[in-house]
Amino acid sequence: MEKENATLLSEFVLLGLTHQPQWKMPLFLVFLLIYLLTVMGNLGLVAIIWRDPHLYSPMYLFLGNLAFVDAWLSTTVTPKMLVNLLTEKNVISLTECKIQFFSFVVSVTTECFLLTAMAYDRYVAICKPLLYPVIMTNTLCIRLLVLSLIGGFLHSTLHECFLFRLTFCNSNIIHHFYCDIMPLLKISCTEPSLNYLIIFIFSGSIQAFTIGTVLASYTFVLITILKKKSAKGIRKAFSTCGAHLLSVSLYFGSLLFMYLLPSSAQSDDQVMMDSLFYTVIIPLLNPIIYSLRNKQVIDSVTKIFKRNI
Repeated sequence: MEKENATLLSEFVLLGLTHQPQWKMPLFLVFLLIYLLTVMGNLGLVAIIWRDPHLYSPMYLFLGNLAFVDAWLSTTVTPKMLVNLLTEKNVISLTECKIQFFSFVVSVTTECFLLTAMAYDRYVAICKPLLYPVIMTNTLCIRLLVLSLIGGFLHSTLHECFLFRLTFCNSNIIHHFYCDIMPLLKISCTEPSLNYLIIFIFSGSIQAFTIGTVLASYTFVLITILKKKSAKGIRKAFSTCGAHLLSVSLYFGSLLFMYLLPSSAQSDDQVMMDSLFYTVIIPLLNPIIYSLRNKQVIDSVTKIFKRNI
C-alpha cells in the first residue's frame, strides 16, 4: 500500500478545460494563437521601450517590466495547457507541478506590486508634477522593481514550503488546467486548514495593501483632476490613467474573486474560467490596452516601421 501511494504521489492528472475530444483541436488552435500574440505583444512592447530613448521614464520602465511579467505568467501556464490539449494522458509530475506553481505565484505577486508602483507613479505625476523628477528618481524606480520581484519570490517560497506538508493518497486528479494551490488542497489527504489560513493571511494582506494603495493613489488623482480648470489637462490626466485603471480593475477583480471568496461557493468550472481570464486573457489584453491609449508608444511604433521600410 505504501508503495502504491508513493507511485501515486509522483504524478498528477490535469483534467484541463474540456473532456470532449472534438473540442480539443479547436481550443488548441485558439489558445496557441492567443499565446503567440501574448508573447509577441508583450516582448514587442519591451523591445519598443528599450529601443526608444523618449520612453526612458519611470512610467515606461514599470510598463516594460509589467509586459515582461505578463509574458512570464502566460509562459508558465499556457504551454502545458497546449500540450495537454494534444495528448490523451494529461499528466504532470510532482516536481513539474511544484515548479509551475512556484513560477505562477512569483509572476502573479510581482504583477500585483508592479501595478501598485505604477499607480503611485501616476499619483506623483499628476498630484505633485513639479516634484516628480525629485521623487521618482532612477534609484527609487529600481528599488520598487527589485522589491516587487523579491516580494513575489518570498510569497511564492512561503506557499511552496507549506505545499511540502501536503500528502495525496486518495486522488491525483486536479480539476484545473495548471497546478494551483486551491485544487491541490481539495485533493490533499493532509488537513489543509493551515494552508488555507496562510493563503488568507498573506495573499489577503498583499491584495489589501496593493488594492488599498491603488485606490488611495487614484482617489488623490481624481481629486486633483477635478480641481483642474483646463479641459485639456483633464483629458490628458484621464488618458494617462485610464489604461492603468482598466488593467488594475480586470486583474485585481479576478484575483479577489478567485482567492478570497469561499472555495465552497465556487464550482471547479467557475474557478477554471476565472483562472483562464487572468492567466491567459489579461496578459493578452495588457499590451493592447497600454499601446492603443498611449500616443508616445504609437509614435514610437510608427518611427520603427518607417525606419525599416
